[in-house]
Amino acid sequence: MSRAAPLHPHSLPHLHVDYVEGIAPSALLAEPDVLAVLGFGDGAPMIDDPRWLRVPLQPFGAAPLEVWRGRAPVRSGREGDIAWSTDGHLLFGAIEVDEPEGHTGEGDHTGILLAAEQAYRTLSRFIGESEFPHLLRIWNYLDAITHGDGDAERYRQFCVGRARGLGSFDTSRLPAATAIGRCDDDRRIQVYWLAARVPGTPIENPRQVSAYQYPRQYGPQAPSFARAMLPPAGSTMPLMLSGTASVVGHASQHEGELLAQLDETFANFDALISAARRHRPDLPVEFGPGSRLKVYVRDAADLPLVAETFDARYGDRLPRVLLHAVICRRELALEIDGVHDAG
Repeated sequence: MSRAAPLHPHSLPHLHVDYVEGIAPSALLAEPDVLAVLGFGDGAPMIDDPRWLRVPLQPFGAAPLEVWRGRAPVRSGREGDIAWSTDGHLLFGAIEVDEPEGHTGEGDHTGILLAAEQAYRTLSRFIGESEFPHLLRIWNYLDAITHGDGDAERYRQFCVGRARGLGSFDTSRLPAATAIGRCDDDRRIQVYWLAARVPGTPIENPRQVSAYQYPRQYGPQAPSFARAMLPPAGSTMPLMLSGTASVVGHASQHEGELLAQLDETFANFDALISAARRHRPDLPVEFGPGSRLKVYVRDAADLPLVAETFDARYGDRLPRVLLHAVICRRELALEIDGVHDAG
């Protein structure tokens, strides 16, 4: 089946991301403009629809559904291990790959390298053969992300596998991305993404070294992502924010100080949004009703304090979901990603 959907004359890419409660996933999936619906944690049902993704991270408190809306009509299907949907402008895709047997024993962390390589080689081939060759945004969820020491650490092994799967690539065109640790002991990598017919504009943070330029101390392969992605020119889409934490330059800050890390993370977002506004001055200066955040917190015991801090700072003005997840550096207590636009 073709992944191309009929184009609307004179229309441009459109994406609206929202968190909704009190609506069944099946009702959302029946709507003609829905590209994807994400459910979080063990409570999310199993649904046989390519646009439904069950994210293996446990939510704290309310467990809203994350809904991506494009332009109707949306088509969807499966091709091998990939589930996909498209509205003719944007392509949602997802793949899950088990780590191979024989590579998951004590001290052997090459399983995640091989699974990441397979996932990225498959998705690269898939979008390369489609009408949507430009990756805008990718999420990666993998188990035991900080297990192992030195270059054998699983996150470092993941970075090697991701780069191998991508093949040759231009670092100036890398997508925005998140890589987060799941906490369910399931040695399977879940990757989902958004691609487009035309490229976006990668944005880097002036307070941070670009991830793809990290020094050798962080592993044999620098992480392959941009700090944020502005959507294609003329589209009605939000700024897409990569996973962001308490890192300045390339060094982690405020080890052991949860709220100081949160403040530093927001300082990074301020700088990133300011950099994006040089290209799109209409973007709001700070987070508000048009923003949507996923907040990943390493220690479950810290979730109530993070929730209280967000409530005090934003009340109900900023839609968000809090998730128990492991950050890719052991000293980092939290990470945040999301989208940002006018309300």
